[in-house]
Amino acid sequence: MCRDFWDAPDVEAVTVAEEELEADLAALVAVLAARWGSPAVVDLWPCLGLDDFDQPGVEAPEPLGSLCNLAGSLHAWRLPSTGRWLGLTIGQADREFPLQLLAAVGEAATLPDPS
Repeated sequence: MCRDFWDAPDVEAVTVAEEELEADLAALVAVLAARWGSPAVVDLWPCLGLDDFDQPGVEAPEPLGSLCNLAGSLHAWRLPSTGRWLGLTIGQADREFPLQLLAAVGEAATLPDPS
């Protein structure tokens, strides 16, 4: 059965999916932390550009521009000697879309300071 996004969500199914993804995220964070140390937790809200009234139209560089529309924060590691960062998060485009475990890589200079 196909459900429209305005239908009442199946709270139990959403909770199970969130718990499974959070466990997967925690396992990946543990593996990567063993290799590169504890991740920085980066707040993605500023990447939306909603607070930046001085520079209208300024967009966050990708993949941060896309991630900030899917998730609120990101576990991120600056990868030594690569000039890049690796990030993990759980995101959802909208409530009618599935929750996803997301991985992203970007230029180190584009990663905001952790909150």
